[in-house]
Amino acid sequence: MPGKRTRGTSAGRLSTINPHAAGIDIGATFHVVAVPSDRDDRPVRTFRTFSSDLHQLADWLTEVGITTVAMESTGVYWIPVFEILEARGFEVLLVNARDVKHVPGRKSDVNDAQWLQQLHQHGLLRGSFRPRDSVVRLRAYLRHRERLVDYAAAHIQHMQKALMQMNVQLHHVVTDITGLTGMRIIRAIVSGNHAPEQLAAFRDRRCHASEDTIREALIGNYRPEHVFALRQALELYDFHQAKVAECDVEIEAVLGGLNEQRVTPDAPLPSVRHAKGRNEPAFEVRPALYTLLGADLSQIHGFGPYTVLRLVAECGDDMTKWPTAKHFTSWLSLAPGNKISGGRLLSSKTRRSSNRATAVLRIAAVNIGRTQTALGAFYRRLAARTGKAKAVTATARKLAILFYNALRFGMTYVDPGVSSYEERYRQRVIHNLHRRAKSLGFTLVTAATATEGVS
Repeated sequence: MPGKRTRGTSAGRLSTINPHAAGIDIGATFHVVAVPSDRDDRPVRTFRTFSSDLHQLADWLTEVGITTVAMESTGVYWIPVFEILEARGFEVLLVNARDVKHVPGRKSDVNDAQWLQQLHQHGLLRGSFRPRDSVVRLRAYLRHRERLVDYAAAHIQHMQKALMQMNVQLHHVVTDITGLTGMRIIRAIVSGNHAPEQLAAFRDRRCHASEDTIREALIGNYRPEHVFALRQALELYDFHQAKVAECDVEIEAVLGGLNEQRVTPDAPLPSVRHAKGRNEPAFEVRPALYTLLGADLSQIHGFGPYTVLRLVAECGDDMTKWPTAKHFTSWLSLAPGNKISGGRLLSSKTRRSSNRATAVLRIAAVNIGRTQTALGAFYRRLAARTGKAKAVTATARKLAILFYNALRFGMTYVDPGVSSYEERYRQRVIHNLHRRAKSLGFTLVTAATATEGVS
């Protein structure tokens, strides 16, 4: 019909937001790159994953006038391309494959690259968060260190298995076999000393078990094959502990580089609130973090220095990347979902996430549930009402908001205490009871007022 307008401002055509955009389909052995069709006679090209080919890729993108590139985060294959293109001055958008894969009809690498280019050209892609380069280095060292700690933990289990095969019940009378008492005894066993009386004499005076109990636990069958397995497990444990120490040196150096342009706050560093954990770095983390962040976030209950260090490595030290705390908790998948259709809420579940910062916050939430603090009381009350899983998520969200506000606005954490939280909860319940009674046509009175009325 003449004069009839088509929906939309441009008859279904999308506006171009990024005219100089390219898309890259990442692969293990080659990458497919697509640029706008008017930039080159061959707008789609394939490059091998060798470093020389990646530099040729960057040269070609420069020749055709590309300034921004989108790629999927496929395994670890994207990292060399990302780093080379970023170093060459391109704006690189790392896209979650979940956001672009559900499109039918794209069954080839060429189509994938062209689809990424078109979406990026029209501004329909969101980039994943990636902190600045120096924080990325810190994150890489910390992640590698966590992997080494996991390897060492596996060899602790191997030592326990070897001891059990010898019927040496050391791990039942000693809290931690990698403590002073346990390691002294294990090292003596692998060196050939199998006399229970002599082994029990290695007991540290702070050990809860008595020397007689330890001596009884060390009476076993020291067969050569089991002692050999124990020796190798101990050597591997020591090896990984040495590699963890090397990581600590690198982490300390990176923190020093981050603090080169920082000024230490005038206020002295507050006193230690959290005891140092077993797997924490050997050097003092708190002073370096105090200079980097301008505040001591380990004063927040549930946040030890190592926890704060891991959060900074995963989230960075610049919270302006997220406009509000709600955006930050949504990125962490700690905010309720809002799946709505037809005006009806279908689901409000929190999304599943493999975000390492989320895992750290959840662990902190579980630990804070054992403390006599306002957050601890909140966790326990919510766990009793809705279950521990939801209580962990809700408490982790509160901790994430505290972390965000402390870095973004310099908020100082002050724990109101359990009694304050319980009183606020009581007042909220009373207010809700008054409101409900009023809606039903009743007036709620206290027990003392009702007694006086009767008398």
